[in-house]
Amino acid sequence: MSDSPYRFKSDPHSSHAVILRRLGAGHGRSALDVGAADGYLAERLTAQGWQVTALEADPAQAARAQGRCARVVVADLEDATVEPEGSFDAIVFGDVLEHLSDPAAVLARMTRALAPGGLVVVSVPNVAHLWVRLNLLLGRWEYQDRGILDRTHLRFFTRRSLGRLLGEAGLALDGLAVTPVPLPLVVPERAHGRWLDLVHGGSALLARGWPGGLAYQFVAFCRPAARARERARTARAEAR
Repeated sequence: MSDSPYRFKSDPHSSHAVILRRLGAGHGRSALDVGAADGYLAERLTAQGWQVTALEADPAQAARAQGRCARVVVADLEDATVEPEGSFDAIVFGDVLEHLSDPAAVLARMTRALAPGGLVVVSVPNVAHLWVRLNLLLGRWEYQDRGILDRTHLRFFTRRSLGRLLGEAGLALDGLAVTPVPLPLVVPERAHGRWLDLVHGGSALLARGWPGGLAYQFVAFCRPAARARERARTARAEAR
């Protein structure tokens, strides 16, 4: 068993579920899981037919990821000399950029390995969530072991600042999904059931209705800005 505080989020509204649905079947294509931790997401991508390289700084976590995907590389993302080898059809930054001192630089450096037509996926927590806002009104900013105010987070994002980050890294949005508060992780397992599924589904709808205030996480699907502009020009030409 892993002693990491992070684990796979299996509920259908989670960022992991959103990422897996969007990437779909790999059919042997290559994926880079940046900040892979124990390899829990890399393992699911592998099961969907992706050839996954997991990149993780913590040797203990990287060791636990061994065998869950095609390849595991131990490397510190903050080291400016670290660049992935080869090219990848998908590069995933799942809950990792908020842990970095210079996420834009890491994002730009890692995504140079994106293959033509490839997709970059970024998930980050939303520090402008209503719960955080209400606590700030009460003068509270309390770090926690997990969640939006995880004590290991170095950077915090809103919807707008995430957009700026992607632009700084030379990326353009190809789609943005949001997730609700992960109630299945918050509510004790003995209380799980149909009522929780209904409440959680309603929470997901509300998050989509007011993403700036009720999204727990943003999941951004991106392409290099130049390629995105070319795709847009092609789409407009075909529409004529």
